[in-house]
Amino acid sequence: MIFLATNALPGNVAETVLGRNATPELVAKLNHQLHLDEPVLTRYGNWLIGTVRGDLGESAVAVVQGNPESSVTSLIGIPLRNSVVLALISIVCLIPISLLLGTFAAVRAGRAGDYAVSYISLVIGALPEFVFGTLLIAIFFSGLGLFPPVSLIPPGTSPLADVGELVLPVLTLLGVSVAFCARQVRAGVLDTLSERYVTMARLSGISEVRVLWRYALRNALAPSVQTFAQALQYLFGGIIVVETLFAYPGIGQALVQAVTLRDVSSVLAVTFVLAGVYIAINVLADVIVVLAVPKLRTGLR
Repeated sequence: MIFLATNALPGNVAETVLGRNATPELVAKLNHQLHLDEPVLTRYGNWLIGTVRGDLGESAVAVVQGNPESSVTSLIGIPLRNSVVLALISIVCLIPISLLLGTFAAVRAGRAGDYAVSYISLVIGALPEFVFGTLLIAIFFSGLGLFPPVSLIPPGTSPLADVGELVLPVLTLLGVSVAFCARQVRAGVLDTLSERYVTMARLSGISEVRVLWRYALRNALAPSVQTFAQALQYLFGGIIVVETLFAYPGIGQALVQAVTLRDVSSVLAVTFVLAGVYIAINVLADVIVVLAVPKLRTGLR
């Protein structure tokens, strides 16, 4: 579907990259060099066969520009690394913050702390990424002058070389994710706290902290893990908007540029990677649920 949609866009990569120099003869020559003059199904079949062999093809833009390194795999390697760094930092912050806020709201259900967490997360979760990110720029850059509004990472430099440039992108990704996950954790813990085995544990004299962490929270992990899986999938999807907003040189920005330049091979490679990430997250979430919830492990025996 991505292949057909990209090919349905008006114009092609030769005309887009050449610009004013796109004479009919030169465009025809480049189309032949890039196999763009072949039928769509033939080109898709060649790409599919190459993908099975581990070859994601060549970047049409790199070929047109005369870049000696035109392999899509090598060209998306650095942007993919940058995106993974941004996503991992967000994930490391997301899980403990969501668990703490959700558990805090559940334990104080119906009180001021619960209302504060619930309403604030509802408001933040309703904001699109670019709106929330723009608000953060207005507060932390225009107002306080603390963090830069863009994340310009020089080629060959690690994203961790200047952590300050990652603060606003990470906060933008965390805003919507934490708001969603904290509310789901609250609902799961609140339901578990009303179960009979929790009541029996309390009557047996077990401390409230142990009841909460060993009995309530652990058995509330099943729906929470699936929620975190959805949030992680959002991180890799929403990262496209965030990277574009902050000019972060990651895979999201590479995808936007590839679509703009009609670079079909690069678009397919990036979407192929994102699809693989989605599948891996779902499988990992199912495994974690089985390992974390005792009654599910018992049911497998």
